Amino acid sequence: MDRQSLRADDCVETVIQFYSDMVYRLAFAKMGTTYDADEVYQEVFLRYIKKQPVFHDEEHRKAWLIRVTLNCSKKLWNSAWIRKTEPLNDSIPFETREDIELYYELQQLPSKYREVLHLFYYEDMSVEEIGMILNRKNSTVRTQLTRARAKLKDIMKEEDYV
Repeated sequence: MDRQSLRADDCVETVIQFYSDMVYRLAFAKMGTTYDADEVYQEVFLRYIKKQPVFHDEEHRKAWLIRVTLNCSKKLWNSAWIRKTEPLNDSIPFETREDIELYYELQQLPSKYREVLHLFYYEDMSVEEIGMILNRKNSTVRTQLTRARAKLKDIMKEEDYV
C-alpha cells in the first residue's frame, strides 16, 4: 500500500497500519527508549481516533501525525515523570553494528538537529516540508541540516569511524 492508495475516508485501522512505522521511528528518535516511544505512539493514535480530524490530502494527514508526534514527545520530555526518573539501560533492536553506532552518535546531537536529520533522511521529506511541519524557515532547516551533518562528522571523527 502506498500513500496514493489511502483516501481521506479510510478506516482508522488502515491509517494506523500505514503510518505506524513512521510515528514509532520518530517517537523513538525523539525519546531514545522503546518505553517512551511506545507511550508517545499510543498517545498520537489515541488523539487521531478521538479527534477524527479531516484532511485535504495524505500530505496533510502525514504532516498532522508528525506534528502530533513531536508535540507528544515534547510534552512527555517536559513531564515530571521523565524529569524525576533515572534512565534504564535499554537494549536497542538494530540489525547491524553500524546502525547501533550511528544511533549513539545521533543521540549526542541536540534535539533540533536530530529532528531535521530524521525527517530528511528517514522520512524522505524535503526542506520545505520539514519547514512547514516544524514551523521553521526553509533557510533555518537548511542551516540546521548543514550544522547537524558537520557535528555528526566531528563526532564520528572523534570515535575514529571515518
